[in-house]
This record gives sequence, structure tokens and C-alpha cells, in this order.
Amino acid sequence: MALAVAPLALLCLAAQPLPKAAPKTPAPKVAAPKRPPPAAPFDIQTPQGFIDLLTQAGATTRTADRAPGSVFITVTSKAANFSLQFEGCSPQGRACRAMLLDAPLGPAAAAGPRLNAFNQTSVMCRLYQDTAGVAHVVYSALLFEGGRRDDAATHLLAWQGCLSDGRDFLRDPAGYLANAA
Repeated sequence: MALAVAPLALLCLAAQPLPKAAPKTPAPKVAAPKRPPPAAPFDIQTPQGFIDLLTQAGATTRTADRAPGSVFITVTSKAANFSLQFEGCSPQGRACRAMLLDAPLGPAAAAGPRLNAFNQTSVMCRLYQDTAGVAHVVYSALLFEGGRRDDAATHLLAWQGCLSDGRDFLRDPAGYLANAA
């Protein structure tokens, strides 16, 4: 009889409803990490693009003035203190068509008569003497729509070359000109 009860017990067990699985609780949703907003496309004709590049390089900038069509910025850096002037700008200070970088280098006493000779040897840089007798180095560029960040960085590298050449010239005008040919 014990053997006959065993199949019956198995049938009873099989006939019992299966225990219900615990209801699935949805996994808590993990918020996706917030991404910074996409950077605005670089606009070489907007002073802010150059300000950003200079700031990333460790310079301090300050908008010094605005006039109709112009934006003036002062720049302080380890390499030099200089001004950055944008011209042909919209009333909002954008869509500028040209820029001029200008740095005072110091007294032009012995170099004064030779400044023109320096200007004849340089394609990108110019020197001039202000009314106080201080030599300045300048670099200017036209700014075209569609100019890239790399183009702006190239202008700033050319400017660094102008600063270096101007300083070298003022240290030894005759020696500089002898090697400039």
C-alpha cells in the first residue's frame, strides 16, 4: 500500500498550483550622465573665439572698449602684454573682418632709423615707433567666414613669431638685419 500511496502523493503535488513568483519590481532607472551642451561652432570672425584660445593658453583677457564696428581687447600673458583690435564688426561685436595685434617692445632709440629695413624683411610683422619713442610690433589679418579654430591658432602662432622677431631686432638691429637677407 505504501507503494500505491506514493504515485497518488505525486499526483497531488503535481495538481497543486505552483507558487507565484514574486512580482518583478522594475530596476531603478539610472539617470544618464549629463553631457555638457555641445560647443558652439568656432567662428573666427568673433572676438570670443580668440579670447577662448588665449585663455586656454593661460592669458588673461579683458574687453577694453567698443566703438561702432570695433572691439578692443587687452591681453596679459607670460609671453607678452598686448592689445587685440577687431575691425569691421557688426553692432553686436561679431562678424569682424580684420584684426590687429599690437605690443609695445620698449625704446626704439638705436633701432629707430632701421625700422623700415626690418619692415622690408618681414612678410607678416611690422614695427613702428610711437610718439613717445617706443617701438611696437604689429600683426594684422583679414578674417573670413568659415575660418576654423586651427586658422585662429595659426594667427596666434604667427603673432608669437612677430613678438620674437621684434625683440631680436631691438636687441641687435644691425645683427638682425645682417641675417635677415
